[in-house]
Amino acid sequence: ELAEAARDPLEDRGSFASNLFIGRYDFDRIYPYPAQSAEDRAAGEDFLEKLEPYLRDHVDADEIDRTGEIPPENFKGLAEIGAFGIKVPKKYGGLGLSQCNYGRAAVLLGSWDGNVAALVSAHQSIGVAQPLLLFGTEEQKQKYLPRVASGEISAFALTERHAGSDPATMSLRAEPNSDGSEFILNGEKLWCTNGVKAGVLVVMARTPPKLVGGKERKQITAFIVDIDTPGLEITYRCRFMGLRALYNSVVKFTDVRVPRENIISKEGAGLKVALTTLNTGRLTLPAACVGLSKRLLEISRKWAGERIQWGVPIGQHAAIAGKIAEMAGNVFAMEAMTFLTSSLLDRKAGDLRIETAMCKMWATETTWRIADDAMQVRGGRGYETAQSLAGRGEPPIGVERFLRDCRVNTIFEGSSEIMRLFIAREALDPHLKVGGAIFNTQLPMSERGKAVFRSGKFYAGWYPRQWMPNGAGKIDNLHETLRGHVDYASRTSKRLARGLFHAMARFGPKLDREQLLLSRFVGIATELFAISATCSYAQWLLGQGKPADEILSVADYFCRSARMRIDNHFAGTYRNVDRRGYQLTQELLAGKHELLRDGIV
Repeated sequence: ELAEAARDPLEDRGSFASNLFIGRYDFDRIYPYPAQSAEDRAAGEDFLEKLEPYLRDHVDADEIDRTGEIPPENFKGLAEIGAFGIKVPKKYGGLGLSQCNYGRAAVLLGSWDGNVAALVSAHQSIGVAQPLLLFGTEEQKQKYLPRVASGEISAFALTERHAGSDPATMSLRAEPNSDGSEFILNGEKLWCTNGVKAGVLVVMARTPPKLVGGKERKQITAFIVDIDTPGLEITYRCRFMGLRALYNSVVKFTDVRVPRENIISKEGAGLKVALTTLNTGRLTLPAACVGLSKRLLEISRKWAGERIQWGVPIGQHAAIAGKIAEMAGNVFAMEAMTFLTSSLLDRKAGDLRIETAMCKMWATETTWRIADDAMQVRGGRGYETAQSLAGRGEPPIGVERFLRDCRVNTIFEGSSEIMRLFIAREALDPHLKVGGAIFNTQLPMSERGKAVFRSGKFYAGWYPRQWMPNGAGKIDNLHETLRGHVDYASRTSKRLARGLFHAMARFGPKLDREQLLLSRFVGIATELFAISATCSYAQWLLGQGKPADEILSVADYFCRSARMRIDNHFAGTYRNVDRRGYQLTQELLAGKHELLRDGIV
């Protein structure tokens, strides 16, 4: 209910990815590729030319991993080059750079050290800067943005022990005082990234409910809270499998008094602040994944050419060659998707929440597979630590550190499962607008009858069009190799729309419970988005004079591989073991299948 109240319905299906679910393939929304302008790119060069050598010469990623600490001089050095205020406007002391330039910085950070990447990203993608840029008052911006831009660390406090993806169970409360000038916060937050080092937090808390239309509605409100406010304590630093220098904490609030003017947006708008902030902030993770994946591809490429087994480099053995080809195709697509969406965001090209969610989900899952394959290519040397490798005289290439560090990416800032549910909900949105009233038992039968008539009239025109075999139509200056994949994506979007409609007809209002089925439809749409972004990007690169044989080779490989994954998703929509799997799990939860627990310590 809270999420629905905070969600802005897509009155106009205004983005490329959202339209895929209704069989509308608007390739002209992303073609020609919306590349970063030369002027904007140049605006970021000065900072990036400082960041790259700083990371290489002053950030010892393996030592940070070993000690679990980022040295104080790194905080100071990063602040001096402006790394904590990349998107903060210059008038507030920041660099005032675009999302594309921020993404380029994230690529560099992700390729070098996940800990520093997480510090910088959490500080400004979900910490104080982004919510204030989107929703803050001028007074709030003037007070806080110069502080965070200059290097005072910020953090985002949402998760609680019993409230993760379901914010309705949030227990941290903010009660107004007698005259309403302050709110008094009591409760605890868990896994507050940057909390150990932060000077200021964005905190989500439950405020008193309000009556809306005669019904009580729960309220969540976003507050800016200074870390030195009396009653606020950092009670514990959490430690993890990877990102060992992540400054993640438990934050306790005991009668913490926060002035009303520290509310972000307005009372009750906290969840909207959080979701909107994450919609933009999620793009930093895919950009960091691009950097990490490129690094892992390069490690694998070099080793596959150097390591000789059975008289030839291991890259000439098909089992290894297949892994490296898959890495290469996925890296190309990841960069295409991420920077296409970043550029559209800079251009304010409509509602991009589906694109950002797809980028986050696809890039983080793909990067995990790339890290796993890179470890397999490197073999024992992939599993061995950089320190141990150096100790016996080999290059200290820490693949195992990269693998540990990237595992969390599919969990935080919206787990893959939540991303799939989020995208699926948006996929169903136009159908619910047309026919949702049919299933609303709270409406009178007369209204539900009208909904039947309206939906019947709509689908009588819409459904037959989903069987038309036409491709993407006339597209100027698109290479014939790429055109075939774009036409495939156009036809397949109609097949996707039919499949989703058939599932609605089969399951009715209970379709939202068929999470595995919906995840397959989401998987199809995400691969179609990846294919389309890849083709648009490849054509742009051809226009820039890049080697045609190289560009077409990697783009064609990716698209063919993605089409195989789409075939697999479609097969699973009509032949699967979802029901049996669910029943088996309920048996396990009920304590059955004791045999599966026998013989363990």
